[in-house]
Amino acid sequence: MRSRNQSSTYDWARGVPNVKDVKRIWTIGMLCVLAAGCSSPPPPAPSAEPPAGVSVTLGQWRSDEAAHRLQVAVRNTSDTPVYFADLQLVTPSLTTVPVQKTDSTIKRTARTDLPIPYGKAVCPAQGLPEVRPATVVAHVRTGSEQKLRRVVFPVPHPDPVLARLVRDECSEHLIRQAADLAFGPEWKQHGDAMRTTLTLTRRGPGAVTVHSVGGTTHYLVTGGERLRATLDASAQRAEVPFEITPARCDAHAFAEAKKAFMFPARASVDGGEERVVILTPPEQVQKRLIRYAADVCDLGGG
Repeated sequence: MRSRNQSSTYDWARGVPNVKDVKRIWTIGMLCVLAAGCSSPPPPAPSAEPPAGVSVTLGQWRSDEAAHRLQVAVRNTSDTPVYFADLQLVTPSLTTVPVQKTDSTIKRTARTDLPIPYGKAVCPAQGLPEVRPATVVAHVRTGSEQKLRRVVFPVPHPDPVLARLVRDECSEHLIRQAADLAFGPEWKQHGDAMRTTLTLTRRGPGAVTVHSVGGTTHYLVTGGERLRATLDASAQRAEVPFEITPARCDAHAFAEAKKAFMFPARASVDGGEERVVILTPPEQVQKRLIRYAADVCDLGGG
């Protein structure tokens, strides 16, 4: 039997635990726990480096332009397949849009395109900005990996596709700060032609001049190279007649009408540099123009 004089966590005289000993043991225990915690560092965060042999560039097909869409061209020079759960383009040159789900496995390939939307160009009030570096952020799984990890793919800088998008959108922005350019609300057929108006509506200071309007893959603009409209600095609105005719009459062309309704207008503010503004009629008008062209071309089923 243990003697009452021996050290113990139990006070034999009163039949209760010895408080001082309990505190001492609790303190030693906590120090051990803390020491164990300090000696075991947390696991490292998953690497954001791209998988070996996998890189990306940006592309854009003709059909992507009207949809405000890009292609992430993935190159995989390894024999290890890489699963892409989603993609997102990140650059200060464009507003960031939500992640695009992809659910695609890319094996060895020189190029496989994954489509993603992109945001509007970030444009200053004056002048055209330099294109900024871009990355493609993706959640991927490589080979036998079980969990997705976040990976950042650098886009080679400067990227020519991104540079063109920023240049074109910011050029249009400079014109539209001064005036909105749009087609009139009414389209009327006259013989084999469809007519409306080109309308300039004041938005900011400056005299705005439209120097020409080009046709599209499917429609010719009557006198487009000579078409001229001017919104004087003191005027709030101006309009000129606008007329189109079908540029081609094969059914296949209208089945593949990717850029049929993107009319390029060349315009300037206060006599400055001419810049391109894309004029696009509303979707309902587009459907009507297809029916009109089918009727004029005698394609049937319009």
